[in-house]
Amino acid sequence: MSLLVEDIFSRTLIYYVIQILMMVILYIAANTAYNGLPPLLSFMAVDGYVPRYFANRGERLSYSNGIQVLTLMAGILIVLFQGNIEHLISLYAIGVFLSFTIAQSAMVVYWRQCRERNWRLFSVINGFGALVTACVVVIVLITKFIYGAWIIVLLIPTLVYMFLKVHHHYDDVREQLLLTPEEYTKVMTTDLGRNIIIIPIASPTQAVAKAIRYAKIISGPKDKIYAVHVYSDDERGKKIKTLWRQLEPDIELIMLQSPYRQLTDPLITFIQEMRKETAPKDTITVLIPEFETKKLWHRLLHNQSGWLLRLRTLPYLDVVVSTVPLQFTK
Repeated sequence: MSLLVEDIFSRTLIYYVIQILMMVILYIAANTAYNGLPPLLSFMAVDGYVPRYFANRGERLSYSNGIQVLTLMAGILIVLFQGNIEHLISLYAIGVFLSFTIAQSAMVVYWRQCRERNWRLFSVINGFGALVTACVVVIVLITKFIYGAWIIVLLIPTLVYMFLKVHHHYDDVREQLLLTPEEYTKVMTTDLGRNIIIIPIASPTQAVAKAIRYAKIISGPKDKIYAVHVYSDDERGKKIKTLWRQLEPDIELIMLQSPYRQLTDPLITFIQEMRKETAPKDTITVLIPEFETKKLWHRLLHNQSGWLLRLRTLPYLDVVVSTVPLQFTK
């Protein structure tokens, strides 16, 4: 466009005016997606067709989640098409004129339903507009199909399918979370069963002591508390067992040998065995003693076995996993 205008008007004032106007038009066109898509995603999130967090506003009162997703997808398209404007503009044209077609068609339906004054004239105008923009969509799809327009052909049905699946999931969640007074009374009047508390320990520390104290707070007369130590070195295992008898003789220490130096596998096996021995109404609570470092980078210097154990116990619906933190001061 710059070369064409320069050939017609040379580098006169008109040339620079047209260049500035083109820049403004392109800026508005590019900014339209950021003005339109995040609010649209928020409406769809409220109706349950996209994840709920798209309806949340960020610190600057904008729909930051939608803006970030749009930016990420735009960056991916630029990389995939290597910044080729001729191919990217076909995607833009299809999106714009497809939106025009849907909007004009919706207006035709609106005029036919409300039947206000001159509704036939307005229906003809919007219908003609929908026909023209639909023709543009078809032309661009045919001429630019192999240059990237095929992405739209696959993407739109895929997105619609995903939206419907998300909506179906939210309907299922709503149905399963619905609590009536009768169901609440039924849940509360049944026998609560026992609480089997398991505390994995590497060695007696202040973090372990805090976890034991919390276990005693939440346990009742019928509940049982177990401390579990996984060892691979027999000598170290004997020292831990002797020290434990001195510190806490009232709580049974379960010693699990791990010849392959695995920590989580023996614990998971022990939890599975406990689930078989307990009644269906009983609950197993795993209290993981952890310490929180003062600085974020200090976490890189310590083993994340607690996080791994939490991740592996998530599939067990009758196992409650809780972290008892100990905050470091330095």
